[in-house]
Amino acid sequence: MKTLSKIASYPLTVVFYLFFGIELVVFEVVQRLMLNVFGYQAHKKSVDYFNWCIVKNLHVLGTRYTIDMPKDLPINKPVIIASNHQSMWDIPTLIWKFRSQRTKFVAKKELAKGIPSISYNLRNGGSVAIDRKKPKESILKIKSFAKLVKENSFAVCIFPEGTRSRDGKIKPFKVAGVKAILDEIPEALVLPVAIKNTGIIDNNGKFLKNIGVRVAFTQLEPRKLNLSNLESELIAINAEIKSVLES
Repeated sequence: MKTLSKIASYPLTVVFYLFFGIELVVFEVVQRLMLNVFGYQAHKKSVDYFNWCIVKNLHVLGTRYTIDMPKDLPINKPVIIASNHQSMWDIPTLIWKFRSQRTKFVAKKELAKGIPSISYNLRNGGSVAIDRKKPKESILKIKSFAKLVKENSFAVCIFPEGTRSRDGKIKPFKVAGVKAILDEIPEALVLPVAIKNTGIIDNNGKFLKNIGVRVAFTQLEPRKLNLSNLESELIAINAEIKSVLES
Protein backbone atom coordinates (compact mmCIF):
# COMPACT_ATOMS: atom_id res chain seq x y z
CA MET A 1 0.00 0.00 0.00
CA LYS A 2 2.82 2.38 0.91
CA THR A 3 4.54 1.55 -2.39
CA LEU A 4 1.39 2.34 -4.39
CA SER A 5 0.97 5.59 -2.46
CA LYS A 6 4.56 6.61 -3.23
CA ILE A 7 4.16 5.78 -6.92
CA ALA A 8 0.95 7.82 -7.10
CA SER A 9 2.59 10.74 -5.33
CA TYR A 10 5.00 11.36 -8.26
CA PRO A 11 2.44 12.44 -10.88
CA LEU A 12 0.19 14.08 -8.29
CA THR A 13 3.08 16.17 -6.92
CA VAL A 14 3.95 17.32 -10.44
CA VAL A 15 0.32 18.30 -11.15
CA PHE A 16 0.08 20.04 -7.77
CA TYR A 17 3.18 22.13 -8.40
CA LEU A 18 2.06 22.92 -11.94
CA PHE A 19 -1.25 24.33 -10.68
CA PHE A 20 0.46 26.08 -7.77
CA GLY A 21 2.93 27.76 -10.12
CA ILE A 22 0.11 28.92 -12.39
CA GLU A 23 -1.79 30.31 -9.38
CA LEU A 24 1.26 32.24 -8.19
CA VAL A 25 1.81 33.87 -11.58
CA VAL A 26 -1.83 34.54 -12.45
CA PHE A 27 -2.72 36.06 -9.09
CA GLU A 28 0.38 38.25 -9.10
CA VAL A 29 -1.11 39.95 -12.16
CA VAL A 30 -4.65 39.88 -10.75
CA GLN A 31 -3.56 41.41 -7.42
CA ARG A 32 -1.67 44.24 -9.09
CA LEU A 33 -4.64 45.00 -11.33
CA MET A 34 -7.15 44.88 -8.47
CA LEU A 35 -5.12 47.08 -6.13
CA ASN A 36 -3.97 49.68 -8.64
CA VAL A 37 -7.23 49.99 -10.56
CA PHE A 38 -10.00 49.10 -8.13
CA GLY A 39 -8.45 49.59 -4.68
CA TYR A 40 -8.12 47.73 -1.38
CA GLN A 41 -11.44 45.84 -1.31
CA ALA A 42 -10.91 44.39 -4.78
CA HIS A 43 -7.35 43.46 -3.89
CA LYS A 44 -8.55 41.71 -0.72
CA LYS A 45 -11.07 39.69 -2.73
CA SER A 46 -8.33 38.59 -5.11
CA VAL A 47 -6.17 37.49 -2.16
CA ASP A 48 -9.09 35.56 -0.66
CA TYR A 49 -9.65 33.64 -3.87
CA PHE A 50 -5.95 33.09 -4.43
CA ASN A 51 -5.84 31.27 -1.10
CA TRP A 52 -9.07 29.43 -1.87
CA CYS A 53 -7.40 28.13 -5.03
CA ILE A 54 -4.40 26.91 -3.03
CA VAL A 55 -6.67 25.07 -0.60
CA LYS A 56 -8.50 23.44 -3.50
CA ASN A 57 -5.20 22.60 -5.17
CA LEU A 58 -4.12 20.65 -2.08
CA HIS A 59 -7.01 18.29 -2.87
CA VAL A 60 -4.95 17.19 -5.88
CA LEU A 61 -2.68 15.51 -3.33
CA GLY A 62 -5.69 13.87 -1.75
CA THR A 63 -5.52 16.18 1.25
CA ARG A 64 -8.65 15.90 3.38
CA TYR A 65 -9.83 18.64 5.70
CA THR A 66 -11.60 18.67 9.03
CA ILE A 67 -12.38 22.27 9.98
CA ASP A 68 -14.01 22.98 13.30
CA MET A 69 -14.56 26.72 13.50
CA PRO A 70 -17.70 28.56 14.65
CA LYS A 71 -19.55 30.58 12.04
CA ASP A 72 -20.46 33.44 14.36
CA LEU A 73 -17.00 34.96 14.67
CA PRO A 74 -16.63 38.66 15.52
CA ILE A 75 -16.50 41.00 12.52
CA ASN A 76 -15.14 44.56 12.51
CA LYS A 77 -13.51 44.05 15.90
CA PRO A 78 -9.77 43.61 16.59
CA VAL A 79 -8.99 39.89 16.78
CA ILE A 80 -5.76 37.98 17.37
CA ILE A 81 -5.58 34.50 15.85
CA ALA A 82 -2.88 32.62 17.80
CA SER A 83 -1.98 29.32 16.19
CA ASN A 84 0.68 26.65 16.12
CA HIS A 85 2.58 26.51 12.83
CA GLN A 86 3.53 23.39 10.86
CA SER A 87 3.91 24.43 7.23
CA MET A 88 3.19 27.10 4.64
CA TRP A 89 -0.08 25.29 3.95
CA ASP A 90 -1.44 26.56 7.28
CA ILE A 91 -1.78 30.06 5.89
CA PRO A 92 -4.17 29.65 2.90
CA THR A 93 -6.78 27.92 5.05
CA LEU A 94 -6.54 30.58 7.77
CA ILE A 95 -6.87 33.41 5.24
CA TRP A 96 -9.86 31.79 3.56
CA LYS A 97 -11.70 30.73 6.72
CA PHE A 98 -11.10 34.08 8.45
CA ARG A 99 -11.66 36.18 5.33
CA SER A 100 -14.57 38.08 6.90
CA GLN A 101 -12.22 39.19 9.67
CA ARG A 102 -9.77 40.62 7.06
CA THR A 103 -6.85 38.68 8.47
CA LYS A 104 -3.30 40.08 8.33
CA PHE A 105 -0.10 38.30 9.28
CA VAL A 106 3.10 38.78 11.20
CA ALA A 107 5.52 37.10 8.78
CA LYS A 108 9.25 36.67 8.40
CA LYS A 109 10.92 39.17 6.07
CA GLU A 110 12.14 36.46 3.68
CA LEU A 111 8.58 36.00 2.45
CA ALA A 112 8.24 39.65 1.44
CA LYS A 113 10.34 39.37 -1.71
CA GLY A 114 10.86 36.97 -4.58
CA ILE A 115 7.66 34.92 -4.31
CA PRO A 116 4.95 35.85 -6.83
CA SER A 117 1.57 36.74 -5.29
CA ILE A 118 2.66 35.94 -1.72
CA SER A 119 5.34 38.63 -1.50
CA TYR A 120 3.15 41.21 -3.23
CA ASN A 121 0.33 40.65 -0.76
CA LEU A 122 2.67 40.83 2.24
CA ARG A 123 4.04 44.16 1.05
CA ASN A 124 0.73 45.69 -0.02
CA GLY A 125 -2.07 43.90 1.82
CA GLY A 126 -1.57 45.31 5.30
CA SER A 127 0.57 42.56 6.88
CA VAL A 128 4.01 43.09 8.43
CA ALA A 129 7.30 41.35 7.65
CA ILE A 130 9.89 41.22 10.42
CA ASP A 131 13.55 40.26 10.68
CA ARG A 132 13.71 37.60 13.37
CA LYS A 133 17.42 38.33 13.85
CA LYS A 134 16.55 41.86 14.99
CA PRO A 135 14.12 41.40 17.90
CA LYS A 136 14.01 45.04 19.04
CA GLU A 137 13.29 46.31 15.53
CA SER A 138 10.71 43.55 15.08
CA ILE A 139 8.82 44.53 18.24
CA LEU A 140 8.66 48.16 17.09
CA LYS A 141 7.31 47.04 13.71
CA ILE A 142 4.71 44.82 15.35
CA LYS A 143 3.56 47.68 17.62
CA SER A 144 3.16 49.98 14.61
CA PHE A 145 1.35 47.22 12.76
CA ALA A 146 -0.95 46.67 15.76
CA LYS A 147 -2.04 50.30 15.59
CA LEU A 148 -3.08 49.74 11.96
CA VAL A 149 -4.97 46.61 13.02
CA LYS A 150 -6.80 48.55 15.75
CA GLU A 151 -7.67 51.49 13.49
CA ASN A 152 -9.17 49.19 10.86
CA SER A 153 -10.58 46.45 13.13
CA PHE A 154 -8.57 43.81 11.28
CA ALA A 155 -7.70 40.38 12.58
CA VAL A 156 -4.04 39.58 12.99
CA CYS A 157 -2.64 36.07 12.81
CA ILE A 158 0.53 35.34 14.74
CA PHE A 159 2.41 32.08 15.23
CA PRO A 160 3.79 32.45 18.77
CA GLU A 161 6.20 29.52 18.33
CA GLY A 162 8.20 31.88 16.11
CA THR A 163 8.89 29.26 13.45
CA ARG A 164 7.47 26.08 11.98
CA SER A 165 7.44 22.84 13.89
CA ARG A 166 8.36 20.32 11.23
CA ASP A 167 7.83 17.29 13.46
CA GLY A 168 4.27 18.35 14.32
CA LYS A 169 5.04 18.82 18.02
CA ILE A 170 4.13 22.26 19.28
CA LYS A 171 7.02 24.41 20.51
CA PRO A 172 6.80 26.75 23.52
CA PHE A 173 5.08 30.05 22.77
CA LYS A 174 7.12 33.23 22.84
CA VAL A 175 5.53 36.12 24.67
CA ALA A 176 7.09 39.18 22.99
CA GLY A 177 5.10 39.28 19.74
CA VAL A 178 1.72 38.74 21.37
CA LYS A 179 2.55 41.27 24.08
CA ALA A 180 3.53 43.89 21.49
CA ILE A 181 0.10 43.53 19.87
CA LEU A 182 -1.82 43.52 23.15
CA ASP A 183 0.08 46.59 24.37
CA GLU A 184 -1.67 48.47 21.54
CA ILE A 185 -4.93 46.49 21.51
CA PRO A 186 -5.55 45.20 25.06
CA GLU A 187 -9.24 44.71 24.25
CA ALA A 188 -8.53 42.31 21.35
CA LEU A 189 -10.26 38.93 21.42
CA VAL A 190 -7.82 36.03 21.09
CA LEU A 191 -8.88 33.06 18.95
CA PRO A 192 -6.55 30.09 19.51
CA VAL A 193 -6.38 27.64 16.59
CA ALA A 194 -4.87 24.14 16.62
CA ILE A 195 -3.48 23.01 13.26
CA LYS A 196 -2.83 19.30 12.86
CA ASN A 197 -0.86 17.36 10.21
CA THR A 198 -0.22 20.08 7.60
CA GLY A 199 3.51 19.47 8.07
CA ILE A 200 3.10 15.87 6.93
CA ILE A 201 2.15 17.09 3.46
CA ASP A 202 5.61 18.58 2.97
CA ASN A 203 7.42 15.26 3.49
CA ASN A 204 10.26 16.89 5.47
CA GLY A 205 10.77 19.56 2.84
CA LYS A 206 11.26 17.14 -0.06
CA PHE A 207 9.95 17.84 -3.55
CA LEU A 208 7.77 14.73 -3.41
CA LYS A 209 4.70 15.42 -1.30
CA ASN A 210 2.78 12.98 0.86
CA ILE A 211 -0.69 12.21 -0.43
CA GLY A 212 -3.95 11.46 1.34
CA VAL A 213 -3.07 13.46 4.47
CA ARG A 214 -5.95 14.32 6.79
CA VAL A 215 -5.44 17.76 8.26
CA ALA A 216 -7.52 19.46 10.95
CA PHE A 217 -8.08 23.09 11.94
CA THR A 218 -9.75 23.46 15.34
CA GLN A 219 -10.60 26.78 16.91
CA LEU A 220 -10.52 26.74 20.69
CA GLU A 221 -12.55 28.89 23.06
CA PRO A 222 -12.11 32.64 22.29
CA ARG A 223 -10.82 34.70 25.19
CA LYS A 224 -9.32 37.98 26.28
CA LEU A 225 -5.82 37.84 27.75
CA ASN A 226 -4.53 39.73 30.75
CA LEU A 227 -1.20 41.45 30.11
CA SER A 228 -0.21 41.09 33.76
CA ASN A 229 -0.51 37.30 33.47
CA LEU A 230 0.26 36.89 29.79
CA GLU A 231 3.01 34.28 30.00
CA SER A 232 0.87 31.92 32.07
CA GLU A 233 -2.13 32.39 29.80
CA LEU A 234 -0.05 31.64 26.68
CA ILE A 235 1.30 28.51 28.37
CA ALA A 236 -2.30 27.46 28.98
CA ILE A 237 -3.24 28.06 25.31
CA ASN A 238 -0.16 26.12 24.22
CA ALA A 239 -1.23 23.20 26.42
CA GLU A 240 -4.77 23.26 25.01
CA ILE A 241 -3.46 23.17 21.44
CA LYS A 242 -1.05 20.37 22.35
CA SER A 243 -3.94 18.37 23.76
CA VAL A 244 -5.85 18.73 20.46
CA LEU A 245 -2.78 17.71 18.44
CA GLU A 246 -2.27 14.59 20.55
CA SER A 247 -5.91 13.52 20.44
